[in-house]
Amino acid sequence: MRFSATNSIVAVCFLLALSPVQAGTVVLDLPQSIERALKTDARISEKEKLVEAARGLLAEARGANDWIFNVNSFVGFSPTLRGGLFETTDSSGKRTVGIPDNAFDIDGLSPWYYVDFSFIKPLHTFGKIKHYSKAAAGNIQVKQGDVALRRGQTLLEVTRAYNGYLAARDTRFLLEDSVKKMEAALELVEGWLENEEGEAKQSDVFALQTGVALLQRYIAEATGFENIALAGLRLLTNVVPGDELELADKRLRPVELPEGELETLQARALVKRPEMRQLAAGLQARREWMLAKKSESNPDLYAGVAGLISYSPLRDDLTSVSAYDPFNTAGATPILGLKWEWASGRQPAQVAQARAEMESTLALRTFVQRGIPFQVAEQYHTVHAHHEMVQKLYEGSRSGRRWMISSYADFEAGVEQSDKVISAFLGYIQAYSDYLKTVNDYNLHVAKLQVVTGDFE
Repeated sequence: MRFSATNSIVAVCFLLALSPVQAGTVVLDLPQSIERALKTDARISEKEKLVEAARGLLAEARGANDWIFNVNSFVGFSPTLRGGLFETTDSSGKRTVGIPDNAFDIDGLSPWYYVDFSFIKPLHTFGKIKHYSKAAAGNIQVKQGDVALRRGQTLLEVTRAYNGYLAARDTRFLLEDSVKKMEAALELVEGWLENEEGEAKQSDVFALQTGVALLQRYIAEATGFENIALAGLRLLTNVVPGDELELADKRLRPVELPEGELETLQARALVKRPEMRQLAAGLQARREWMLAKKSESNPDLYAGVAGLISYSPLRDDLTSVSAYDPFNTAGATPILGLKWEWASGRQPAQVAQARAEMESTLALRTFVQRGIPFQVAEQYHTVHAHHEMVQKLYEGSRSGRRWMISSYADFEAGVEQSDKVISAFLGYIQAYSDYLKTVNDYNLHVAKLQVVTGDFE
């Protein structure tokens, strides 16, 4: 019995494991969407990998001061010898001094084993390692600034998609509600005409049908924007295809007006913007790069050990102590050297190029110091203007709704013309849809103000 129950449990678990995974629903508000996008955006990961590459460049520059090991080895063949190059014995046993006629004839071959090596430690490079290392360190800060800039762009993209979806959805709800009311008015007019009641005319039917068609056209457009925004938000937040994405906010609302005076925000931006840190680090890096190119004309002082081993086992030893046999020799010695490499045409050109790049950064610094405050002022005034626009349009949309409701009530009572009702409908739709668009723009400009002041990294 126990064995049977155990088998049943295992079978149930197996069937559950084989059953298809049901799609889940991911519910996100705007802060959660931004946080999720910042963690999963591959473009941010790309910039972060470039920071790691810059760190590797710094390690390479600093590593030039470590030991350098050079080893070269090979196996080949060497000719054998009979006697020596300078003292030989002929077939009769007579010994002579000098180079015989057959001194360079190959009288057999011997394996040849060869190794040469050097272990070098740079002692002083006269500025090369120091300046290249400082230039690489500045490059790291520049790449880190690229990460911060990419994060800011992701923030704006998520904000645009999130609020854009809410704006499109609320607009669609508005239009669908208006279509229902206008279709009800159309049925009412058609009933009056059929029963010959009231003062309805056939032109009223055509006018209402035209209004319904126009609203359905805008519904299709709003639905398209809604789907595009949701697809973009799914991409940015990395929602898997099998899951549904649902926004926590049920309607589009304006965010609070950011605090702070313009001068305060401008001063903050000049301190906190990634571009300012990039500019300072980039200028320092290019200055060090120029100095590194200048130092290329200086020598390198080094110390170490160098030697070689050459061995041919079947080769006869030379009998003369004054003769050097490169196929059978060995030796090693400590060394102290000075290496000087000077390219008279190339190195001055490299220095001039590095100086021009440094001066171009200097020229850019003046513009950036003036351009960043302008960007802050642009977004600051835009945010405040849109905030006032939102307030006025909200009041206007409420009045437009009252106008539409009262006109529709009068129309149902038979005391209002159809063209007046259509005008009231269109007036309300125009006011409220403009309100939604302005709220969407306002929320996006608030996010842009946050980015241009350096409050988000």
